[in-house]
Amino acid sequence: MPSILRPPAKFPPRRANSFRFFAAVLALLCLAATLTAFHPPSAYSQSTPSSPFPAASASPTTRPRLAQEIQLTGDQLWVDTAIDVSPGERLLFSATGSLRYANAKADNSPDGVPRGFKDLLRILPFNDAGRGALIARIGDQDTAQPFLIGAKRDVIAPTGGRLSVGINQTSSDTADGTYKLQISIYPSPANSAFAAVRDVAFLPGIDNSLFAKIPRRVADKTGNPGDMVNFLILGSHDAMEKVFTTAGWVQVDSDVKDTLLSGLIASISKESYLTMPISQLFLFGRSQDYGWAHAEPIQVVASRHHLRLWRAPFTVNGETLWVGAATHDIGFGRDQRNTSATSITHKIDPDIDLERDYVEKTLISTGQVAELSHFLPSKPMQSATTATGGSFHSGGQVLILQLAAPDGQ
Repeated sequence: MPSILRPPAKFPPRRANSFRFFAAVLALLCLAATLTAFHPPSAYSQSTPSSPFPAASASPTTRPRLAQEIQLTGDQLWVDTAIDVSPGERLLFSATGSLRYANAKADNSPDGVPRGFKDLLRILPFNDAGRGALIARIGDQDTAQPFLIGAKRDVIAPTGGRLSVGINQTSSDTADGTYKLQISIYPSPANSAFAAVRDVAFLPGIDNSLFAKIPRRVADKTGNPGDMVNFLILGSHDAMEKVFTTAGWVQVDSDVKDTLLSGLIASISKESYLTMPISQLFLFGRSQDYGWAHAEPIQVVASRHHLRLWRAPFTVNGETLWVGAATHDIGFGRDQRNTSATSITHKIDPDIDLERDYVEKTLISTGQVAELSHFLPSKPMQSATTATGGSFHSGGQVLILQLAAPDGQ
């Protein structure tokens, strides 16, 4: 009689590795959940380390140039104040009132509700503040970084533009109630550190002899030409990192396994995960030094703004030069380098000048760009095909940004 006992099934090596990997992920998730349960997240502070909006240090000594009261009801997201702000101006906010959400146990103030464990997966306009908090932004709605107002805020505007205020909530999760917000705008002092970015026709050292040393396109590891070099940044390593993080760009992971682990843990302990990996492309004989991404977190898998940066092996007038290629992922397409029907890659917006302009707007919004210019090299790149087979087109102009020196340098 044959035995009914059988030895345990052996996983093929690849399946065994996958099983161990996901078992490790599950164990880490359980650990993270346990730690979070014992140490619930505290309320977010009014100023994050990368905030471009510095706090004022003393009481105003002059009369405001403008004072206005805005009323926001709980079903509103953003309200245009019709106030245009200049760089260096002082903004004083003071808010009263309360909101009540349908599933809330109590009313909340303009400071918002501290984000607990169950609320961390909610995607908000400003994820560093609680639901229902009063927030604001200065400039273009697609590129300006929101900041927290709360019940009271006193900040210096690092950049100029239209001031909008809003409630930190989604269109499908509005509240009952009203906030009243008093806004006072004080003129910029004569010695303000903030000034409007200078748009200049010419930057020293930016000429065709420089572009003769910069490849016009990046390439994949086999040498297939890919994305176009469409922007340059002049500034120190610290200044470069600061301007991107302040503008809301996130440094991109380069290892898929680490990304999966970090992403799953981040979905519990932090805001929605943005740092999905990007492929390695090559310039100056090496892969990118930095990858940065910027997106609505809920859409990051299919749609995000991303770019790659290389530090040039030479300087411009003694200053570090960063060479960048930026594209906008808008979906998925077939990778033309591989005949497999399952080989897919991100599909980019073919009008890559739009992504160059997006980089410009987001970085300028920080107040950390001193000068900008556009340069049209000889024999400009105007149309081509990426390394994965997608086409793109451009007017050929390259954006050049001169960064301000970080504080203390």
